[in-house]
Amino acid sequence: YPNVVTSMEFERMLSASGPFGGHVTRPSDHAEPKKIAFLQCVGSRNKTNDYCSSVCCMYAIKEAVIAKEHLPAAEPAIFYMDIRAQGKDFDLYYERAKKDYGVRFIHSQVSRIAERSKSRNLAIAYIDGGGKPREEEFDLVVLSVGMKPAPGALELAGRLGVSLDERGFCRTDGFSPLNTSRAGVYACGVFQGPKDIPETVVQAGAAAEAASAFLSDVRGTLARRKDYPPERDITGQKPRIGVFICHCGINIGGIVNVPEVKEFARTLPDVEYVDENLYTCSQDTQEKIKKAICEHHLNRVVVASCSPRTHEPLFQETIREAGLNKYLFEMANIRDQCSWVHMQLPLEATAKAKDLLRMVVAKARLIESLEEPTLEINKRTLVIGGGLAGMKVALGLARQGFASALVEREDELGGNLRHIYYTLEGKNVQELLRDTVREVLSTPEITVFKAAEIKSIDGYLGNFRSVISIAGKDEEYEHGVVIVAVGAGEGRPDGYLYGKDSRVVTQREFEELLARNPEGIEKYRNLVMIQCVGSRDAAHPNCSRICCAVAVKNALKLKEISPHTEVTVLYRDIRTYGLMESYYKQAREKGVRFISYEAEAKPELSADNGNLALRVRDPLIREEVVFAPDLVVLSSAVVPYENERLAKMLKVPLTAEGFFLEAHMKLRPVDFTTDGVFLAGMAHFPKTIGETIAQAGAAVARATAVIAKGYVSILPTVSCVDENRCLGCGLCESLCPFNAIRVGETAKGKKAETIAASCKGCGICSASCPQKAVAIRHFTDEELFAQIGALKNRV
Repeated sequence: YPNVVTSMEFERMLSASGPFGGHVTRPSDHAEPKKIAFLQCVGSRNKTNDYCSSVCCMYAIKEAVIAKEHLPAAEPAIFYMDIRAQGKDFDLYYERAKKDYGVRFIHSQVSRIAERSKSRNLAIAYIDGGGKPREEEFDLVVLSVGMKPAPGALELAGRLGVSLDERGFCRTDGFSPLNTSRAGVYACGVFQGPKDIPETVVQAGAAAEAASAFLSDVRGTLARRKDYPPERDITGQKPRIGVFICHCGINIGGIVNVPEVKEFARTLPDVEYVDENLYTCSQDTQEKIKKAICEHHLNRVVVASCSPRTHEPLFQETIREAGLNKYLFEMANIRDQCSWVHMQLPLEATAKAKDLLRMVVAKARLIESLEEPTLEINKRTLVIGGGLAGMKVALGLARQGFASALVEREDELGGNLRHIYYTLEGKNVQELLRDTVREVLSTPEITVFKAAEIKSIDGYLGNFRSVISIAGKDEEYEHGVVIVAVGAGEGRPDGYLYGKDSRVVTQREFEELLARNPEGIEKYRNLVMIQCVGSRDAAHPNCSRICCAVAVKNALKLKEISPHTEVTVLYRDIRTYGLMESYYKQAREKGVRFISYEAEAKPELSADNGNLALRVRDPLIREEVVFAPDLVVLSSAVVPYENERLAKMLKVPLTAEGFFLEAHMKLRPVDFTTDGVFLAGMAHFPKTIGETIAQAGAAVARATAVIAKGYVSILPTVSCVDENRCLGCGLCESLCPFNAIRVGETAKGKKAETIAASCKGCGICSASCPQKAVAIRHFTDEELFAQIGALKNRV
């Protein structure tokens, strides 16, 4: 049927560069669809493809939300088996789609689609939440199709001599998620299995680290410096400014009147050239910018588009390739600060975009060519956290030829690994723990501090100085970068008689019971597991990602030890994403029962006359089911440790739940906004052993990219503190997003001082200072090095 499209086709229909120019219409008659149905698990979780494609639920929700933004009158509905929003803050987006955009979620598999011959509408047959057959008509149906191995994967694997699994994905090991069956050949991305963009980027970084470890001895010997054209001297020239305004598809152009902003730009002083582009960051537009610089003799460039945080380096590189100094570029963020925050106010958003552009052009008239001084970098690393992620980071750095200090607050290394005994695939986790600890302790490049605490961290990228406290004694450690791998832990359940009745345990406690006392397990005749205990609620709105897999793992192990034990899992959505889906199927085949419950009707547990009684309403049969379990196992939330103190030391952000917040979910998943500080493991968000190992490798790759250069470039335009005006109030220190300003004792008392190597010249400190004691100015090399030297002496 013409009005049934795949998710990828619908993605193109939504795109401003797509076949309909971003205007969503039906293929049959090009009318705007009102009712749009999304059908999940098309080509996934079936007999042919027994795996979950990991990304379909979230891209369907995303497409439904964007469709609603394109067509406010649209009524999207998503038919699903389980909503798998297992990523960081994905559940928040899922809830937002329901509450803010009115996306309907229908828990039902569609049995039939029929086309109405006259209207070309689609009639969908399904069973509703009340158990009644229904038929509903939609204007457009989107099939959420899954991922499968690329057609050439088999041929490529044959040429490389690597093994594929029975599904056609590259066969890797859970403890070595990048290693293929052939040494020296690594796999990453969807070639290895279905995954989302952040996991793909992380694996790519980890694969790069694994490959580069073999080349560490010859690093840089074949490196070639990029050749740039001679830099134009613009001294004394009248400003000739080129302005490039971006539609960003509908991201900006759907709200801000870009042609109007373009005409406004023509009226601004010293603007010689104005252009509007669909995507200013695209390769063809970069070439247009370079061509315009040459043809119109531009000596300043302004781009009004999205965030300079992600795109400023790209545009600076472009104008440098055209012969201009990179600091002759300025950027106005009319996406985040206009179209996104004023989505319902297009006139006001357009007016604000004009104001932002006017201010940036005024600044561009005054900017000059600048040179970046460089500063030598300390090549050692501080790794905070001695769990799996921290140990793998330290070992990765050692393979790259760099020393590190591994700081663990417990008496033993291993973290959560000490309480895990086997994986879903049946691998021995305690063996992994022993081997990893042994390797760490025998590696000379790694200095291990156990039962230790980070007392303070001062400095900046390339030159940090930390104080590590061990048994009351302080030891100073100088290093160039920091990697945070402090992990997270199993939350203590609140309710369900936990802590009051010994027959109620957590999954971690149950796993230890299975591993240490398998003979005692056979006494249990009826065991019930309850999912989402402390997750997906007001206090912890996100999914803890690993709980469903852990429940399935322990249920299978129990069935292996005691086949006669009845096992029931009460769940909201089973989230065995990716290749873990086959184990969920295996558990059902082994007799494990899965009964869903709704968030508004959680299971109720009581102890009546010494016996446990568990009641839950089964929405499938619409009746209350009562169990008399011998043991209740709670899948408790994964919760972050107390990270506030460390976050303040490093000047890095946390999420609302307390996990560390990366610089960018997709582009920089292991970086912080503070230069020289990186992230790995469950400190970022709950993850499996394989995902933790991959992220540790990615963090090593990012840290190595920094310290292997041996120097760091310093922004020449940084903040300057007038000590005569400064009162040492600390407001600038608390607001600086780059940890580039600190308050300390000086010869003139308590004053603020700039860490020049970290400063980005953003001006937040200058704008916020009530005494007007901070200004942004250009420093010469000598002034900058004097400022840095004075600060290092005081530290």
